Amino acid sequence: MAFRREKHYPRGGPSGGDGGNGGSVVIRARSGVNSLVSFAHQRHWRADDGSPGTGSDCHGRNGKNLVLDVPPGTVLIDKEIGLEIRDLVNDGDEIVAARGGKGGWGNHHFKSSTNQAPRETTSGGLGESRRLILELKSIADVGLIGLPNAGKSTMLSRLSRARPEIADYPFTTKFPNLGMVQVDLERSFVLADIPGLIEGAADGHGLGHDFLRHIQRAGLLVHLIEPCPMDQSDPIANYWTIRKELEQYSHELAQRPEIVVITKAELPGAEEIHQKLSAELHRNDIQLVSAATGLGMRQFVQRIAEKLAEYRSVAS
Repeated sequence: MAFRREKHYPRGGPSGGDGGNGGSVVIRARSGVNSLVSFAHQRHWRADDGSPGTGSDCHGRNGKNLVLDVPPGTVLIDKEIGLEIRDLVNDGDEIVAARGGKGGWGNHHFKSSTNQAPRETTSGGLGESRRLILELKSIADVGLIGLPNAGKSTMLSRLSRARPEIADYPFTTKFPNLGMVQVDLERSFVLADIPGLIEGAADGHGLGHDFLRHIQRAGLLVHLIEPCPMDQSDPIANYWTIRKELEQYSHELAQRPEIVVITKAELPGAEEIHQKLSAELHRNDIQLVSAATGLGMRQFVQRIAEKLAEYRSVAS
C-alpha cells in the first residue's frame, strides 16, 4: 500500500504496485544427465519467492523458476495418490511439478470515484506443494541381462565407448550403463548394461525392482550366460532362474524377443554348455562369443541389428 506524494501532484493517489508471482518448480529431461543421484541427497526443492510491489505503481519482481534436470526416461509419480503424472521420455520434455503462487494486488487496483484513497490490498497466493517419486527407466533399444558376473559390462565396453566398472567379483555394476553401438554407417542402437539379477529379484530381493524396471523400455533382450560360474552353479539352471524372474515381474516383459548368448567362449567347457542349452531350448540360434578374444562378436552385433529391425517393424 502506497500513496503518491510528489511535487506537481497535489492530489497524489494510490500507487501501491502488485507483488510478483512466485517461481514454479519445473522438471525437465535433459540428455547427458545419467542418474537421479542428486535427488537422493536433497529431498526439498523450492523455487524463488516473488518480490513485493513498491510505490509509484512498481510491480514486484517475479520469482525465478527452479528447473531440475533429470535423465530421459524418468517417470514422475504423485506420492500421495500413487498416480503417474508424466513420463519424460525424450530430451527436452518438461512438466511444471509445482506452480508458483500469484502475486497480490496493490492498493492502486482498488481506486474508484467513490474510493479515492483505498487502503485495501490482497495477499499473494500460496504456491503449490507436492511430494513426488522419481523413477528412472533406462531408455535403450537392447538390454543386457543375466546373473552377476556374466560379462555384461565387458560386453558393453567392447561394443561401445561406454566404460563401466569391470572386476572379477559380482555386483560390480550398481547402476545401468548405456552405450551407443555402431553397426555400420546407417545402423546403430543403444545398448544398456543392466546390473546382475538374482533369484527373487521380482519379489524385491537385492535391488530387484530397481534393476528390472530398467529392462521395461528395451525392445530386445540379450541374455548372457556364463559357462563356468564362480559359484559352481549350473549355467542352464541359471538361465531358467532369470526367465522365471522376468515372468514373475511382468508377463509382457517375458514375451520380448530374446537373443541367448554363451559368453566367455575362451573358457573350457563353453562349447559343451552351448550344445546342451541349444538342445534343451530346441534352438539353433544360440550364439557363442568371447568379448576377450573377439570370437563371434561381429556376427553377434549383426544378429542384434537384424532382430531389432524385425521388432521395430512389428511394433510400428
